[in-house]
Amino acid sequence: MEAFYPALLGGALIGAAAVLLMGLTGRIAGISGILGGLLPPAPAEDRGFRAAFLIGLVAGPLAVLAATGSSGIGAPVSSYPVLALAGLLVGAGTTLGNGCTSGHGVCGMARLSTRSITATITFTLIAMATVFVVRHLIGGN
Repeated sequence: MEAFYPALLGGALIGAAAVLLMGLTGRIAGISGILGGLLPPAPAEDRGFRAAFLIGLVAGPLAVLAATGSSGIGAPVSSYPVLALAGLLVGAGTTLGNGCTSGHGVCGMARLSTRSITATITFTLIAMATVFVVRHLIGGN
């Protein structure tokens, strides 16, 4: 139960940030789209916003680390090759799904987007199946 309140606060802050970003700029807080907009051949006019957003994602845990002595992010439990493969698979999935968990799960579902609701259900079911296979069939962490 002690992890509930920080998670609740974090979720509320993510939701508030997504609403503010949409309300003030008309942009969706989808991380993969924001990152993708920094890569060529993306137009240069909004790169400042995109870079600032991504720097904020890294600066947040660093600020918590400076203030409390812990970032709240644990050490990786897998090897770096497994993490790299996972990152590539997530990147491929966000490309195939036209968005990531933050874009579909937070912003798209809040707008009642059928595509986002379908994507969120799909990646949640796949995540559950992956955890089951890894933990119970393969015998990993």
